[in-house]
Amino acid sequence: MNEYIFLVTLFGTVVLLTTWLPAILRNVPLSLPIACICLGAIVAFLPLSSVPSVNPLVSRVATERLTESVLIISLMGAGLKLDRPLGWRSWAITWRLLGISMPLTIATIAALGWEFLGLGLGSAILLGAALAPTDPVLASEVQVGPPNTTEEDDVRFALTSEAGLNDGLSFPFVHLAIAVAIYQGSGEALLLNWLLVSVVWKLAAAVAAGWLTGKLLGYIAFRLPETARLAGTGDGLAAIGITCLCYGLTEIVHGYGFVAVFIAAATLRAAERKHQFHEQLHAFTDRVERLLMMVVLVCFGAAIADGSVFGALDWKTVIVGLAILLVVRPLSGIIGLIGTRIRRGEKWAIAFFGIRGLGSFYYVAYALGVATFQAEILWTVVCFVVLVSIVMHGVVVKPTMRALDRQMEDLASLSSRAVARPASAVDPEPLRPASRNVV
Repeated sequence: MNEYIFLVTLFGTVVLLTTWLPAILRNVPLSLPIACICLGAIVAFLPLSSVPSVNPLVSRVATERLTESVLIISLMGAGLKLDRPLGWRSWAITWRLLGISMPLTIATIAALGWEFLGLGLGSAILLGAALAPTDPVLASEVQVGPPNTTEEDDVRFALTSEAGLNDGLSFPFVHLAIAVAIYQGSGEALLLNWLLVSVVWKLAAAVAAGWLTGKLLGYIAFRLPETARLAGTGDGLAAIGITCLCYGLTEIVHGYGFVAVFIAAATLRAAERKHQFHEQLHAFTDRVERLLMMVVLVCFGAAIADGSVFGALDWKTVIVGLAILLVVRPLSGIIGLIGTRIRRGEKWAIAFFGIRGLGSFYYVAYALGVATFQAEILWTVVCFVVLVSIVMHGVVVKPTMRALDRQMEDLASLSSRAVARPASAVDPEPLRPASRNVV
């Protein structure tokens, strides 16, 4: 059989499953990513040698570019679907997860890599930076619904907004790992350059570029004369143009494109919050994101079945990987949420569902193209953590979120009944005996 024709057939199968599988898996405790990995494993055993060789972990450039594409599209979708306006108090949960939980997670994972896996300092920091962010692609099951659907409780909002921002905000730590690795290799001190460029300039440029792009596109979409408005087209394809334009302009001025894309999406949403154009943009990004995600995970599943991913897997790697998912992220999340008024069950849900995924692949692939790291161990740990995260979170996410939704509905019902209770039904205050003056 012609291998090209087979790949065309396989791609068609993936596209079809992209639309069909979500409906089939709606009431099943399995996720779409799990199905994609299983499909890739099946493909690896087919008698076509070229298919398993399409390994995203072997081809560094292909891995970097493909995961980069799906991430920026996912970040655009995440920014568009958040109904809650950006603010210091309204986003307090998010700031805690980003400012407390994420640095704590990075430091703890780096310490585990240094102490138990024998990683050098640069590789240990890179491992922490790669595995700290909550993935905006694979965490879709615990994110808010499409724009204007009011599916935005604290758990879904926290995980969506965290995933939208922490992929970009972990980039300074990736660059710190690169600076340390370069220093270890050549003795060139880059710490001051890292602080001024990778932290101050790149973050400032990302925020400015994202805000300006969102403001400009908000004007074009909603403020021009009605016949010339972008929103009047109703074409969701514009979301891809907005994403690539913002990302490209930000990278040209050496800012963090991931941060800029999310901020541009949130700013565009704020320009006309209730407009249905946001729903059309989000619907298109959601379809493209699912398709690209399936392509990446099918290749990942094929690489797992091929046996080329876990060459350096040992008991230490397994223990560290499980500790990251079951101990480090949950405890870091809980620490970050101390003092908030969120119910205990919701806190644990936010802390537990810090799903690791395609962003981790991207950061490792990116860093390996800039400096020298302990690549085999890094890929093994990252792949193991991502695989376990996909399976573990994919199995428990639906029943857990349904249980939380039922609890919230019960609380809302009790609250509404208490408010609606008529005054006559309120127990009267018991009569107190009249006081007597004792002579």
